[in-house]
Amino acid sequence: MAKIIRLAILAVALFAFLQTTVAVTTHVVGDSTGWTVPPNNNLPFYAVWAAKQTFILGDILLFNFTTGQEDVARVTKEAFLICNSTNPISLITTGPANYSLNSTGEYYFIDTLNNSCALGQRLAINVTTSPGPTASPVPRTIPENYTVGVFNFLNGSDDVARVTKEAYNSCNLSTSLALYNNSPAYIPLKNTGEYFFTSTYQYHCALGQKLAINVTGSGTAYPPSSSANSPSGSNGPTASPPSGSTSAAPSRISGRYLFGLLTIAMVVFY
Repeated sequence: MAKIIRLAILAVALFAFLQTTVAVTTHVVGDSTGWTVPPNNNLPFYAVWAAKQTFILGDILLFNFTTGQEDVARVTKEAFLICNSTNPISLITTGPANYSLNSTGEYYFIDTLNNSCALGQRLAINVTTSPGPTASPVPRTIPENYTVGVFNFLNGSDDVARVTKEAYNSCNLSTSLALYNNSPAYIPLKNTGEYFFTSTYQYHCALGQKLAINVTGSGTAYPPSSSANSPSGSNGPTASPPSGSTSAAPSRISGRYLFGLLTIAMVVFY
């Protein structure tokens, strides 16, 4: 009887071990692109890639890169935001490289060579203990009624630029349809069609601080489509981003950049 019990315990332990082993996933960073400066000036490339993954405790990141041309540094959030590679938590210079996710929480990685980080070669992920719903905001599927967009943010640390669809997609902020520097910024939604907003501060757009909405004159609203024309005209004073804003503006994204809205025209966020 004792032998049977020991065998049963061993079987349970082996089953648990196998379950744990099977659960480990190796994530190839950037898929076929690998770990390099994103092609076509696609700054949010690694953020988009990470959003499609679920990172679980014990998983592995595989960075595919050429030794001497790239490296992988794990850094703090503050260093990540301003591409500061001075004191990395760890640095791997030989590729390809595996990085084990041995603790839960946020991880930040950059390339320290040349100007690669500023060109989009950086990755931020969140590691959890078990699979579950993503921490990303869930898109709204029910239209809501608004007439005015109100952006609340910290003056001097953020701004609001209304831009074209092309500028919104590429985070090319050399020009804007309208620029608002003072909070709160009230933006009337006077015309139907698509509106695209972002911040002109360094890296903010690439890190996801942007908003696209669709305004209709009826009871049915749809998200901005990929084939729709860019919005024309401006609901505010037309201005270009302040000169030198890339170096002068703080790089940390303000947690106070909130979007509140009031009533009537139909708007859908995504």
